[in-house]
Amino acid sequence: MSSTPHSMEPADLKDMDATKQIEVTDDFTWTPEEEKALVRKIDLFLLPTIWLMYLLSYMDRTNIGNAKIAGMDKDLQLTSNQYSIALVVFFVTYVFFEPPSNMLLVRLKPSVYLPIIMIIWGALTCCMAVIHDFKHLVALRIMVGVFESGFAPGILLIISSWYKKDEQSKRFGVYMSAAILSGAFGGLLAGAITGGMEGTGGLRGWRWLFIIEGVATIIWAMVAYFILLDFPANTKRLTDRERSIAIARLREGGVQTHVEGEERMGKAKSFRLAIMDWRTIGFILGYMVIVGSSTLSYFYPTLVNGLGYTSTVQAQYMTVPIYAVAFVCTAITTYYADSIANHRGLVIAGWLGFSLITSILVCVVYDFKARYALLVLMAAGLWSSNAVSLSFASATFGSMQPEVRAIALALVNALGNLAQIYGAYLFPADDKPKYLMGFGVISGMLGFGVCVYIVLHVLLRRKEGLPAFF
Repeated sequence: MSSTPHSMEPADLKDMDATKQIEVTDDFTWTPEEEKALVRKIDLFLLPTIWLMYLLSYMDRTNIGNAKIAGMDKDLQLTSNQYSIALVVFFVTYVFFEPPSNMLLVRLKPSVYLPIIMIIWGALTCCMAVIHDFKHLVALRIMVGVFESGFAPGILLIISSWYKKDEQSKRFGVYMSAAILSGAFGGLLAGAITGGMEGTGGLRGWRWLFIIEGVATIIWAMVAYFILLDFPANTKRLTDRERSIAIARLREGGVQTHVEGEERMGKAKSFRLAIMDWRTIGFILGYMVIVGSSTLSYFYPTLVNGLGYTSTVQAQYMTVPIYAVAFVCTAITTYYADSIANHRGLVIAGWLGFSLITSILVCVVYDFKARYALLVLMAAGLWSSNAVSLSFASATFGSMQPEVRAIALALVNALGNLAQIYGAYLFPADDKPKYLMGFGVISGMLGFGVCVYIVLHVLLRRKEGLPAFF
């Protein structure tokens, strides 16, 4: 069977680290078979690596919830307000350092930069096993936020730099599945560690939780150094021709990449262009809704405990079905989202509307089993919309220069995560078991989110000269 080769407009492309120049001329072509083989190779290097990196990252970030109900709050004599502060300080530094981190990453090697910061936050997670008071907890959470801040926006930039616009939803689905499964694994692991290692070596189970997860993070960071891809123009894990095809196919699909002779855009100019683009503002507002509502994940053990599952270990295990259903729904949604890439905004609005309905029902239904079922369904909608929203933003920003895209993606992720600061106060202990304030606020945010993504869909379709709903 013959294949029609792709061609590329004249451009000189350079391996920025190697002395050998990569050139793509007007007669440069590649076959569909070559492109498919290249995408499979990119997937093999990137997806398993970033999946496990994100799995460990999310477990390190959220294990404080599992440690809390395993006795950390009592050992450290934490009040409900102090626990909320411990959550908030992480996101203050996390949000502040995201854009500067991506400004560095776009000029460095991801295979070096990301493993280094991962080793550091893994070591800091281990240090949380020896804390003895609230001040120590806050100090370490601040530092973990500083170093973990570079990971999520860095991965967004890497995915947007390797895949065409209609390939990204599936990859973001794989990426997001790590966060979802980390919740399930985190619950299982936390139940096993906090229950099975209680008193081992004279340490409480929640202290072992921090040690084991921190060490696992450090080990995988070291492995990732040898696997993780850099950017298409400077990675050494592909052949010269594979790099040429990688760059050419992205440019053909409307994704900006660097070529020889182009001067790097300055940090101040790229930041100004990113923050002044109305698309960046729109995606920030939309992602704030999703992330703010998803602060539920930090309170799943507490909420489940408050819904009637009074055993600490049982409360840990009962969070697993929440993530399991979310994983299935996210996988199905992102698998099909690329085939309807021009309607991602409506897909997100639909899931947010579904979560809105369940959130309202939680406010009026007080039966423990019914509320638990609604919590499961609500989480499915939030996680599914989260994955598609990232691919929606990444694909939309594809036409931006790499430096601008790096900052725009970091701003969306960073300012979106601002919602987690006030989200940490939505479920105080004295609201147990109804938690009406938390679910009421989330319902309002979800309603706003539905409007934001419908408006984004309409405006972006009009910008491309396409009808809004057909």
